[in-house]
Amino acid sequence: MSNTPAAAKRGIPSKTDFKEWYPFIVEAAELVDKRYPIKGMDVWRPYGWKTMRLIDDLTHSEMERTDHDEVNFPLLIPEDLLDKENRLVSLLKAAREQGVDPSELRMEDEAGGFAKEVYWIRHAGESKLDKPMFLRPTSETAMYTMFPLWIRSHADLPLKTYQIVNTFRYETKQTRSFIRVREIHFFEAHTAHIDEDDATRQIEQDLEIVQNLMNELKLPVLVTKRPVWDTFPGAWYTIAIDVIMPDGRTLQVASCHHYRDQWARAFDVTYEAESGEQEFVHQTTYGMSERLLGAIVATHGDDQGLIMPPSVAPIQVIVIPIIAKNSSEDMVSEAEKIVSKLKESGIRARMDARDIRPGQKYYDWEIKGVPLRIEIGPRDLANDSFMCARRTGGKESHPLANLVDTVNTELSSIGEEMSKKSKEHFNSCIKKLPGFSVDGDTLVFDESINTDQVYEMAFEGNDAEAEMIEKSTGLAFLGNSTTTYSEPKNCVISGKPTHNRVYLARTY
Repeated sequence: MSNTPAAAKRGIPSKTDFKEWYPFIVEAAELVDKRYPIKGMDVWRPYGWKTMRLIDDLTHSEMERTDHDEVNFPLLIPEDLLDKENRLVSLLKAAREQGVDPSELRMEDEAGGFAKEVYWIRHAGESKLDKPMFLRPTSETAMYTMFPLWIRSHADLPLKTYQIVNTFRYETKQTRSFIRVREIHFFEAHTAHIDEDDATRQIEQDLEIVQNLMNELKLPVLVTKRPVWDTFPGAWYTIAIDVIMPDGRTLQVASCHHYRDQWARAFDVTYEAESGEQEFVHQTTYGMSERLLGAIVATHGDDQGLIMPPSVAPIQVIVIPIIAKNSSEDMVSEAEKIVSKLKESGIRARMDARDIRPGQKYYDWEIKGVPLRIEIGPRDLANDSFMCARRTGGKESHPLANLVDTVNTELSSIGEEMSKKSKEHFNSCIKKLPGFSVDGDTLVFDESINTDQVYEMAFEGNDAEAEMIEKSTGLAFLGNSTTTYSEPKNCVISGKPTHNRVYLARTY
C-alpha cells in the first residue's frame, strides 16, 4: 500500500507496485468497467470515453492539417479477402527469409496470418453462411479492395485516408485495460502514392504528427526502425513509437509501415502515369490505439491517482465552493459564475456542490486527475480572490478579475511540469549497455542486466549477433533509433565505428 496516509486510507496501492496500482487506478478513476462478461472487452465509462475522444480530437486535427480524408469501412470482411492477405504475407515472409525478391516466389496455397486471431461469423440467424466473415483485425484487406475503384490516374494521388474504429483480436494472453484487449479502439491512416519517394515523405510526415501528439500528451517516446525480424512481413520497414512504462518495460503506442508496392501488386492497385503506362502505387499505414490512454495513466499518475494532461482532461478545472454557515447560497452562486466564465472561454470546467466534506471532494477529483482545482470560500469572496491548487503540486491565491488568464497560465504550467517529470523518468530508465566478454555464443556482462531498464548501445552487427545479445540479456531489440549518434561510436560487437543507436528493452 502507499506510504501516503490519504492514499492508504482510500486503498490505493503504491505506484511502485505498478502491477497492482495500474488496474486499481483504471477502475477507481472510472475510466472503464472490466466486469463485462467477455474477457478483454471493457465497458468505457463516461470519464474514460471523454478522455479517449479528446485524444481522437487531437488526431482529427492533425489529419485535417495534413489533408487526410476520413472514411468509415464496414466492420465485416469476407473470408476470401483474409486468404488473399495471408497468402501475400506468407509470400513476403518467405522472400525475406530466403533473401530473394518476392516476384521470384509463388503465392502459397496454405497461408498463416490472422486466421487464428480473428473472430469468425459463420451463421446469419439459423442459416449457415456460404462465405464466412470475420470482424476486422485491421483494415488493409477491406480498404485495398476499394482503392482500385478510387484510383485511376496520377491525378488521384496521393490518396490519404484515415478512420477511427473498433478492431478485434482474439488475444489469448493476459488482458490489461488499454494495453492488451480484445476489442481495440483504433486509429489507422492508409495512403497511396505515385512512387517510393513520395511514400517515404508520408512516413516523415507521420513522424511529425506523432511528435505533435506526444507533445500534447506529455509523453516522451523512443522512435525506432524495427529490426527485420520484428517488421510486419507485409511491410518494407516499420517505425515504432514506444513509451517507457513505470516498471521499465516499453509499450508500443503507434507504428508506421512503408509498404512500397507490395500490397498494390497483390490487390492490383494501379494508376495511369503521365507517360500513359500503368504503374503500381506505393503505400503506407500509420496506426495508434487506446494504448495511448494506458500510457497517459501509467506515465503521469501517482499514489493519489491520475494526472491528466490539460489537453485531454475531460474536466480541466473543478470548482469547489467552500460552504460555511449562512454563506452556502453565496458560495454556490459565485462558483457557478466562475464555471460559466471558464466555459465561455473554452475551458472545460465543472462545479462540485455535493453536500459532503471538502476533503472527500478533493480526494475524488485527485484520483480522476483533474489538473486544476479552484476553491472559493467566504474569505476568498471577501477579498475578490480564489484559491488555485495544481494536481502536480502547489496552491496559491489569485484575483478573481484575472480568472481566465490565471487559469490558462496555470494549465500551461501544469503541462510543463508534467513534461519535465515524464522526461526525468524517461531519461532515468535509459542506460548504456555494460561491457562484456564473449564465451562461445553467450555474452558475460561486467554487471548484472536489469530487465526494468532500457539499454542503449552502438551496434552494426548481423542477425546472429543480435540474437546472441537478446538471449544473453533477456531483452528484445527495439531497433535503430531514428536519432543517430552525432559522432561515430564503436559497435559493441565488432568495434567498428557506427552512428547507429540501438535500444534493448523488455516489452509489453
